Amino acid sequence: MKKEQIINAFENAKKEYQALGVNVDEAVENLENLSISIHCWQADDVIGFENPDGELTGGIQTTGNFPGKASTINELRSDLKKVFSLIPGKHRVSLHAIYGDFNGEFIDRDQIEPEHFQSWIDWALENDVKLDFNSTFFSHDKSNSGYTLSDFDPEIRNFWKEHLRRCRRIAAEIGRQQGDPCVHNIWIPDGEKDKTVSRYEHRRLLMESLDEVLTEKISTEYLKDCLECKLFGIGSESYVTGSHEFYMGYTVKNNMMLTLDAGHFHPTETISDKLSTMLLFVPELNLHVSRPERWDSDHVVILNDELQAIAQEIVRSGHMDRVNIGLDYFDASINRVGAYVVGIRATQKAMLKALLEPTAQLREFERQDKRFERMAYLEELKSMPWNSVYNYFCHKQGVTTGDTYIKEVQEYEKDITSKRV
Repeated sequence: MKKEQIINAFENAKKEYQALGVNVDEAVENLENLSISIHCWQADDVIGFENPDGELTGGIQTTGNFPGKASTINELRSDLKKVFSLIPGKHRVSLHAIYGDFNGEFIDRDQIEPEHFQSWIDWALENDVKLDFNSTFFSHDKSNSGYTLSDFDPEIRNFWKEHLRRCRRIAAEIGRQQGDPCVHNIWIPDGEKDKTVSRYEHRRLLMESLDEVLTEKISTEYLKDCLECKLFGIGSESYVTGSHEFYMGYTVKNNMMLTLDAGHFHPTETISDKLSTMLLFVPELNLHVSRPERWDSDHVVILNDELQAIAQEIVRSGHMDRVNIGLDYFDASINRVGAYVVGIRATQKAMLKALLEPTAQLREFERQDKRFERMAYLEELKSMPWNSVYNYFCHKQGVTTGDTYIKEVQEYEKDITSKRV
């Protein structure tokens, strides 16, 4: 679209929204301030750089073999920079511990140091990007039993406790150097495929392990720990130690952040309705936005009903500043850079549509028990020209509008990713 067309469409959309009492400029400004934490593991199928020939375990699985995945740090960073060029706004990058700059040397996870992530910190500072971090409790010989922090073997638990300690210190150093807290997500895949008798004991051990490690107090000026729950995974269909109830209790008790992953619950259960509840009891929430299909298959995020419901609950709660939005999906069957761009843009569009609601008016309808009026407004909003506002947002940020990003992804594939071994 030409500049004049974009601006004219925006001005017309703005008038329509103003008639409903919506401040469009304020919505665009709020969207500009939304930083999405972009997961590094879509680019390389969750392999990392600790052991490039390693196999995925612990409930992690990618499907497909689309050519061109990143196999080096430079390739991964190149892909991320291309993604940044195709999405509006300033965003973050979420690293797993297996993505350190190890210079070809094997560094076991109980030995990693901030120095192994210094080149990432330098790269992020150079590119005006903030970093988040994740402990990596899967795809390791010491997780083959199905347990890590809740294993019966104290040596296994000690190994993973040391890993967690070091990850917290790495994340804190990232936060210190970037001048912004690093969100450190802790997902522990412990569980079993079949019926488990010792559920209480495993959960007691997990609680004790976490208690021991988290006694090391680190300022939230640098570090924000959060714990991620799950219903089940591949190889743990019967039982997962870190269930929603476990971490809901643990985070409330310890005044910690809770991570809700859109794919970590029963297929008929959604996280959108959990947001307003958990915001009453924990200081902040961290979201892993993904798209489950039947199970936690981590499909690329698209603008569907549940994504829209998540965005609406974030905005309608009035606590957008207490919700950290990150993505978590990995699809090896399609162009990986394209998967990033589609998912990020879909998330932004959902947030924009939510920000373009006349929330105050809708609340007033509810206070007055005007349910017809509420329903009518919500229905009218579905056909409002929100995409004209999004195109303007992209234009304002100097980013390609409409579907023109597709050609740029195709050209990047032709020139860069298709030539990778």
